[in-house]
Amino acid sequence: MKHLEMFSNRLTRMSKHWKKWARRRGITCFRVYDRDIPQVPISIDLYENYCLVSEYLNSYPMSEDERESERNSIRNFIIEILQLAPENLFWKTRERKKGNLQYEKFDTQEKSIHVNEGGLKFKVNLSDYLDTGLFLDHRTTRDLFRKEASGKNILNLYSYTGAFSVYAANGGAKKITSVDLSQKYLDWSKENFELNGFSPEEHEFIREDITEWLKRERTNPKRTQYALIVVDPPTFSNSKKMKDIFDVQRDYSFLLNSIYRDFSAPGAILFFSTNFRKFKLDTDELLWEDIQDITKQTHPEDFRNEKIRFVWKMRK
Repeated sequence: MKHLEMFSNRLTRMSKHWKKWARRRGITCFRVYDRDIPQVPISIDLYENYCLVSEYLNSYPMSEDERESERNSIRNFIIEILQLAPENLFWKTRERKKGNLQYEKFDTQEKSIHVNEGGLKFKVNLSDYLDTGLFLDHRTTRDLFRKEASGKNILNLYSYTGAFSVYAANGGAKKITSVDLSQKYLDWSKENFELNGFSPEEHEFIREDITEWLKRERTNPKRTQYALIVVDPPTFSNSKKMKDIFDVQRDYSFLLNSIYRDFSAPGAILFFSTNFRKFKLDTDELLWEDIQDITKQTHPEDFRNEKIRFVWKMRK
């Protein structure tokens, strides 16, 4: 098939380019193919000696047998071109997920490895969840966040596996509070702290629905005022652990304004990100000032699609 030959040629050329690019920058986890050819709608991410292939919806008609045969051909091309051990290649099918389904476990291989990014170590799981625990597209955002962290109290909402928190600790943060609904991801965050020689006991890891935490904690007269904050919520969440459904487009102004009023120190900086592609931010709805769209500034070169997420930086 012509498109498979095109894929092979494209991957050969681009893998050489991105490996050279990454080597010059000391990057060991990066993307080498990003749905470059429409007939082969996959992304290929290298995590050092391991590879994660994410398959997206293929609208080109073919039978299931033909599709499986094509997957095997693509898999073989990837192993050969990237010089991988076959057992180091992991393949996931990405479908549109609502709520917290994207965080649910769908395998039990427990293939976890430790990788390097920005002079730090992170645990990633290549087999069991749709996402690995380290979003490569926020590589630059995390570095910017680290540069702002020295001596500050930090708040990380929807903290996931704590990558932003680890970067903040490395940047000399005074104290870091990470809030997430999942105990599993908070435990994973603590592992990431320990991997880098930081004591989790010196920081806070809170399991709670973020909206409920904001409402409850605002009544605490001794609550911390944070000088640096990151908020990276899901597009939509309807977890059974939550009282209400969360919708980022509907709820972002309440979320960010609550932080401004009740949890931000004078001069505080907040990073806000969303991967909802239809998201519209209305600055008139927000109390925050000096609101900068830093999406392009933080977009990684190895991700071909420039519309994968939005990032704003704002000040009090």
